[in-house]
Amino acid sequence: MGLLVLPECSGLLYSDHALRAMVTRFIRTKEVEEVVKNGEIIKFYASDKPYPSYLLLKFVNGRPIHFVIAQKSEDGKCIVITCYEPTYEIWEMGFKQKR
Repeated sequence: MGLLVLPECSGLLYSDHALRAMVTRFIRTKEVEEVVKNGEIIKFYASDKPYPSYLLLKFVNGRPIHFVIAQKSEDGKCIVITCYEPTYEIWEMGFKQKR
């Protein structure tokens, strides 16, 4: 796939779904900021609407977390759509490929 880089965000916005997921999964906004800066993009969804989105992987306090982030074309702000802890039932070792 080649190396993908998330464009620099001019700010962060959180969907209601992402905020609920962060609370139930004990993920802080500081950790999300770290993911946006240094997370590994494992998939790019070019056809997502209204904006293309990225699936990022980052280990937060030793546990893998997937984040789905999109970037608004109008102002460059990134939207955190959701975050979750991937499981081995669905993901291969390393959490980068689905089974």
